Amino acid sequence: MFPGVNPRQMQKMMQKMGMQQVDLKALKIVITLTDKELVFENPGLSKINMMGQETYQITGSPIEQTLDSMPEISSEDVQTVVDQTGKTEDEARAAIIEAKGDLAEAIMNLSSEE
Repeated sequence: MFPGVNPRQMQKMMQKMGMQQVDLKALKIVITLTDKELVFENPGLSKINMMGQETYQITGSPIEQTLDSMPEISSEDVQTVVDQTGKTEDEARAAIIEAKGDLAEAIMNLSSEE
């Protein structure tokens, strides 16, 4: 943390100030932002508790991945819309795509077409 400071002394100073640090073993950490994901493989992860407030510290190099704007459409989603509206699977799938994956909106759109 601080160069030239003995880790044991640092730990004792932190405890005197009411801070507790626990190192956690993480295999992968994913932080989802509005337009991308930050993926940390084999990161260093510490949980720091200071006066009842927990803070997590991640060390490592993230890999940036863009988010697909359209989520995958499962057969269960299509079947739900078909069951609720009585429309065909193709109509249901098209409505889900138009609603950007929002099943409730897809059902409402198909129901209002009648």
